[in-house]
Amino acid sequence: MTQKISLTRYLVEQQRSEGHIPSQLRLLLEVVARACKSISQAVNKGALGGVLGGAETENVQGEMQKKLDIIANEVLIEANEWGGHLAAMASEEMEGIYVVPNRYPQGEYLLLFDPLDGSSNIDVNVSIGTIFSVLRKPEGAGVSEQDFLQAGHKQVAAGYCVYGPQTTLVLTVGDGVAMFTLDREQGSFILTQENVQVPEDTQEFAINMSNMRHWDTPVQRYIDECLQGTDGPRGKNFNMRWIASMVADVHRILTRGGVFMYPWDKREPGKPGKLRLMYEANPMSWLIEQAGGAATNGKQRIMDIEPGKLHERVSVVLGSKNEVDRVTRYHLEA
Repeated sequence: MTQKISLTRYLVEQQRSEGHIPSQLRLLLEVVARACKSISQAVNKGALGGVLGGAETENVQGEMQKKLDIIANEVLIEANEWGGHLAAMASEEMEGIYVVPNRYPQGEYLLLFDPLDGSSNIDVNVSIGTIFSVLRKPEGAGVSEQDFLQAGHKQVAAGYCVYGPQTTLVLTVGDGVAMFTLDREQGSFILTQENVQVPEDTQEFAINMSNMRHWDTPVQRYIDECLQGTDGPRGKNFNMRWIASMVADVHRILTRGGVFMYPWDKREPGKPGKLRLMYEANPMSWLIEQAGGAATNGKQRIMDIEPGKLHERVSVVLGSKNEVDRVTRYHLEA
């Protein structure tokens, strides 16, 4: 690119010439991006900032929190509560919704986020990130948890920020996927890739192989075929990647293709999956679909699932379209 285009300019042009987003949504996304910059600074300081290690508290999921989980959650709330763009927020780290206090004006949008995905990687300096999703608040006075329970296809914006060797913001407002890299000297996100596309075919899969003995038959069938390489029914060799950070794994898929799987397994048969529908699966599914990929729970499109509760879990298969279709077909045949 001969001319550097900032995130602000990109969003203004989306609003002005394309008409894809109203001004209030543009302003909201800029605030989210600024919050991600603050989180990035905290992550980069690491031990020097005293932010590593556990917080000795549990979140609503019963998972032990890291210090950075709590910091990131607070940064996102404090950055977004006063701007007048939001009516309420929901976070993977909070049991209920956070309604914008009465001292601030209420907007027409709802923000959901996983403040720091991949927490197990924090202390070992491996890529982690923030995932976010924006919904339009249903009409009517007040705001309730029920207002958040919308299927993924009703999202108006979604994205993530990955804190790795570079800090990269990935965004969709329903007009394809764009990537922005944080220029620390300028202090702004700069557009570095537009119209991101996921190849339809791949020779790479991402799954936690240590859970193999707990998988359902369709997943075992798919992975077994991949592992047989050129001698098996697929006729080609596959590589396996697993970072244990959904943000980092999905970012790799958006960059060069692949399939990511976090399926249901027999350890907790009563739970439909591990990942959260509202905070992780829906925004990532929309990004993947906007880039030409696919995302299912093994049987149906993830973004068509009608959520029944705020912290609902789901099985996830997403990435290169032909591979996702194959995994889904194996589930339906079973």
